[in-house]
Amino acid sequence: MSESAKALNAGRQQRLMQVLLGPAISEKSTMVGDKHNQIVFRVDRAATKGDVKAAVELMFKVEVDGVQVLNVKGKEKRTGRFIGRRNHWKKAYVRLKAGQEINFAEGGEAK
Repeated sequence: MSESAKALNAGRQQRLMQVLLGPAISEKSTMVGDKHNQIVFRVDRAATKGDVKAAVELMFKVEVDGVQVLNVKGKEKRTGRFIGRRNHWKKAYVRLKAGQEINFAEGGEAK
């Protein structure tokens, strides 16, 4: 592999490490995880389905079956007469292949 190819690969891996912002823990995400073997992540707003899939496979060493991505609009908040808005964000539902699992309680190691 040439030097430029190695630099490109290292740059891509660095970019993928910044795609996942963290798991989205909620009652709905827990139900979806149990029922459909999916995990819900908060992701970078510029991330694509391919980026999310590659990032999960790189970070957790699991096989991804599919990815669904959606944009969440920020809520409008009001304090007295001042109106503001929380930031928009992106959420990704990642479906793992059969037999694959990510356990966040044990530091994210795949089983």
